[in-house]
Amino acid sequence: MIKVLCLLSVLSCACTVFGEAPVTVVLIGDSTVTEREGWGKAFAGRFDDQVTVVNHARGGRSSMSWHQEGLLPRALADQPDYALIQFGHNDQPGKGPKLETDPQTTYKEYLTIYIEAFRKAGAQPVLVTPVARRWFNKEGKVYNGKLAPFAQAARELGEELDVPVIDLNTSSVALQNEIGEEATMKFNRNGTDKTHFNETGAEVMTDLILRDLKTGLPELYERVEKPESGPDSAGDDVVHPQ
Repeated sequence: MIKVLCLLSVLSCACTVFGEAPVTVVLIGDSTVTEREGWGKAFAGRFDDQVTVVNHARGGRSSMSWHQEGLLPRALADQPDYALIQFGHNDQPGKGPKLETDPQTTYKEYLTIYIEAFRKAGAQPVLVTPVARRWFNKEGKVYNGKLAPFAQAARELGEELDVPVIDLNTSSVALQNEIGEEATMKFNRNGTDKTHFNETGAEVMTDLILRDLKTGLPELYERVEKPESGPDSAGDDVVHPQ
């Protein structure tokens, strides 16, 4: 018995010295979080090889419809240590009764369902405010009117329930206003899609996410191997977040 305990102690020390403990992060949200059209793949690529990122985001889903499709048990089955939650794009007015939520009532209610479920499962929930679209007004500034109420609701809920918030809406609006409309078109998944991201856009949005992660969840940020995408991913005329 003593030999077994000694062996376990040695293995534990070896894990601490030679490698980090495994960590699982799940992502839930809409298409702007997916690997194909959103920032999910870029985010997953920034961590050390002991961090597994499982993407459960689905295109065309709102905070309500994602839950109603029964996707939450799949995310919980991964036994995550962290869960990043971003909805809002399909919760907006005009999306129809199967998707729409109200920022101050049903939107918060569904986010609360996710928060409580992940906490009960032993995971740390993290709210991510909805990333801004690249829609500009006549003054050359990002039009954020439809997403702003959902971003504000997520920030409020984070404070109410003591949940870390990555304010991607605010940071993406600020960055896009700073670099201008023409430069942001380099983020488009195709020539006219100003909502989803190509590889460049996904990497730059991940830079913004990690900036908030550094201050809000330093223990997870410690596992980041590549904190910045670097100038090559976006071109010399794109300003990267500091």
